[in-house]
Amino acid sequence: MSSKQKITTHLWFDQEAKQAAEFYCSLFPGSSISYITVLHDTPSGDADIVSFELDHQPFMAINGGPLFKFNPSTAFILNFDPSKDQNARENLDRVWRELSKGGRILMPLQEYDFSKRFGWIEDKFGLSWEVMLTNPEGEERPFITPALMFAGEKAGRAEEAINFYLSVFENAKMGSMHRYPKGVEFNKGGTVQFADLMIENTWFAVMDSANEQPFDFNEAISFMVYCEDQKAIDYYWKKLSTVPEAEQCGWLKDKFGISWQIVPAAMDAMIGNGTKEQIDRVIQAILPMKKPVIADLEKAYKGDR
Repeated sequence: MSSKQKITTHLWFDQEAKQAAEFYCSLFPGSSISYITVLHDTPSGDADIVSFELDHQPFMAINGGPLFKFNPSTAFILNFDPSKDQNARENLDRVWRELSKGGRILMPLQEYDFSKRFGWIEDKFGLSWEVMLTNPEGEERPFITPALMFAGEKAGRAEEAINFYLSVFENAKMGSMHRYPKGVEFNKGGTVQFADLMIENTWFAVMDSANEQPFDFNEAISFMVYCEDQKAIDYYWKKLSTVPEAEQCGWLKDKFGISWQIVPAAMDAMIGNGTKEQIDRVIQAILPMKKPVIADLEKAYKGDR
């Protein structure tokens, strides 16, 4: 993980984490698997953890069993920028073809008012992607951007969420904001058609949808916030956690139902570099915790408890 990158996207698979990570890494340059390790005796049994990068952006995947499934409430926008890549359209079409194999089209690949070429697809693992030929004259954005859709009962709360996250994270800034005009069918005038914001050097897209949608945010996709000390862990836990029953070994849910993991930065090194015995001790130490306690995890890693 880059020292500038504080947030990592976490993907929950049944048993396909390694297969999915290898597939995604094959699609994009600047992508590789950092490490694969096994967590023993978790509530889901032995679980593979896969740390990988897509276009230099950090991701984590776990084989956690069939508890949670991906849905389109969280998708990943792929920005193909002709000003950076003279073969942007061809590369977009190539990625679309690969994502289409065994997948399901949510919006066909074609020209829309907002893009010369756009498509929305659910891949063979159930993960949603929005491929877009970017307007070179627009503000520069990363190639991969997580996109959060506030739908159903949460429709109309996208702007509230943006303001909330801007208040929680010190290193955060607003990007663009586009609202639905009055009279737009199925949507509320003035709500967020598309907006984006940067949180800890990670860009997020946010939008409202008043259409009837059979999905909502869940734990299948969460965002890991790496903390250097206990003070930071305590801060984010207090600010973000609003669902007590969702609190478990660093996981929490905020008031919008979005899942976060508050992670001691040192734990990444423990899991990535530790022996089997050290990793097992750390996992057994954190499983009964709700909010992580760094001192107790360090003791477990050293074998002092």
